[in-house]
Amino acid sequence: MQFKKVIMTQPKTRERIEEKADTLFYENGFEATSFADIAEAVGISRGNFYHHFKSKDDILDAVIRRRLAKTRCMLGEWEADAPPKARILSFIRILLTNQTKIMAFGCPVGTLTTELAKLDHVAHERAADIFTLFRDWLAEQFRALGHDDAKALALHLLGRTQGITVMASTYHDEDYLASEVAALEGWLDALSDKPSLKG
Repeated sequence: MQFKKVIMTQPKTRERIEEKADTLFYENGFEATSFADIAEAVGISRGNFYHHFKSKDDILDAVIRRRLAKTRCMLGEWEADAPPKARILSFIRILLTNQTKIMAFGCPVGTLTTELAKLDHVAHERAADIFTLFRDWLAEQFRALGHDDAKALALHLLGRTQGITVMASTYHDEDYLASEVAALEGWLDALSDKPSLKG
C-alpha cells in the first residue's frame, strides 16, 4: 500500500491577514483595530501589508466575504443527512458550542452589524447579509416543517438568540445560556404540536 506524501504549506499572507483581521474586528471592534494591530498580529511589515490591502475598508470587505463563505459552509454541513428540525437545533446549539467566545465578546455577526450601523458605514448592509443568510436558511427549515409563517419564525428565532448572546456577554453566565438554549429547544418542540410564534 502506498501513501501519498502530504505537503503542509503555510497559509498565504493575504489569507493570514484576513484571518487575523476577522479575529481582531470581533474581539476589539472594527473601529478600534488599526492597520498596525493587524500587521503586528500577522507578523509582517506595514509595506507588505499595503501590498495586499490598501485600506481598512478593503480588509472589512474581505472579512465579510470570509464570514459569509464560512457561514454557507456551516449551513451546508448542518444540512448533511439531517432533517429540518435537527438543522434548526444545530443553529440553536451553536450558542453552547461558542459559549466561551460569546460570553467574552458577544455574537460576531451582531457586534459587527451594530458597530457598522452606529458608524453609518457603507459596509453595514453587506455585513447584515450574514443575518439574511441565516434568516432565509431558517425559513427554509421551518417551511419544510410545514409552517406558513416560516419567515416570521426565522426572525423570531434570530431575535431570541441575539438577545441571549447580549445577556450572556453582559453577565458572563453559563447557566443562563444553558437554560435559554433549553427553552428554545422546548419552543421548537412545541411548534411540532401547534405552529405558533409563542414561546
